[in-house]
Amino acid sequence: MPMHDWTRVNAGIYHAFHDEWNLAIKRSLNSGLLPNDYYALTEKPVGPYVPDVIALQKPVGMNGTLPDTGPGGGVLLAEAPPRVRFRSEVIDSDVYARRAKHVTIRHTSEHEIVAVIEIVSPGNKDGEYKFRSFVEKAAAMIWQGIHLLVIDPFPPTPRDPQGIHKAIWEQFAGDPGFELPSDSPLTLASYQAGEIPKAFIEPTAVGTALIDMPVFLTQELYVPLPLEATYQAAWEAVPAYWRNVVAGA
Repeated sequence: MPMHDWTRVNAGIYHAFHDEWNLAIKRSLNSGLLPNDYYALTEKPVGPYVPDVIALQKPVGMNGTLPDTGPGGGVLLAEAPPRVRFRSEVIDSDVYARRAKHVTIRHTSEHEIVAVIEIVSPGNKDGEYKFRSFVEKAAAMIWQGIHLLVIDPFPPTPRDPQGIHKAIWEQFAGDPGFELPSDSPLTLASYQAGEIPKAFIEPTAVGTALIDMPVFLTQELYVPLPLEATYQAAWEAVPAYWRNVVAGA
């Protein structure tokens, strides 16, 4: 199923879909995708700048690694690099942006958050303050050793003319020189936290099927998140009337 144009509906309708997609992602992760000693939750961030994950301890180990995961689950980065086109190294929308939750992944050793999956809402881009808050929150997570996947189903705005990834990556590398392809204005970006953060970016577009994106658990291990399957599961929960509106039927 291709990505839809979510600018066709108000923030309230998108927020309902946003919640369903978070739940579908959580179910997928907890249904055998994650190794046995990890689990996923949907949680609400705390505070305007930095979510609750920053108040928790960083992943075990000075280099961001965790204890061995044991049998089952996970893909070694060195053996199967994510198949993305770019890689870098080094209904008031405001109301719904404040309500928005994200998916967290915790390790069972001390139940620390090791990764966050963030689906962008219209309110995250609606105004300079809210946009900067989102970008700074994302950068803070990465700096604190929390791996991050950002899914942005909305086109660039004057605040992110080259997409959300460039705005986030500028917090680490100044002007990274990244430009979105003209035919792919939407962004999927996975960030591997560590001493030298890395980014794996896949530009996409309305009408394009979603690829699996890596969700890093350590600097060496990730799971491929089935965005297409989870998107479809969330889409099926949208009322038929609003599916028609979003699809332009």
